[in-house]
Amino acid sequence: MQREVLLVAEIIDAAERIVSLTSGATVASLDQDRDRREALLWSFTVLGEASGQLDEALRSRFPQVQWRAATALRNRIVHGYWQISTSILLATGQDDMPSFLEAVREVEAFLIDTAQE
Repeated sequence: MQREVLLVAEIIDAAERIVSLTSGATVASLDQDRDRREALLWSFTVLGEASGQLDEALRSRFPQVQWRAATALRNRIVHGYWQISTSILLATGQDDMPSFLEAVREVEAFLIDTAQE
């Protein structure tokens, strides 16, 4: 259980970073700011790796969280980084990440409540 708590904390941290990095950004601004773009890529990578490491029973308990999509994006970044579309990263960060983050916070609350029992 402690492992899952740590992994979920990593996911939340990465998701918060993604939201921050994409807030107010445009495709052009990300394309021009290599450090910001690479920080975004790293955060998506961490998020996807941690999502893939979670226990399957926990992921199954929360099917509303897009665990597989997070892992798939991580795999795409790691294995095909030269073909990553900045517009997809930006749209994912701005449009999808806030609800993903909210759902993962529910998982964190469940884990904390379960640990206290």
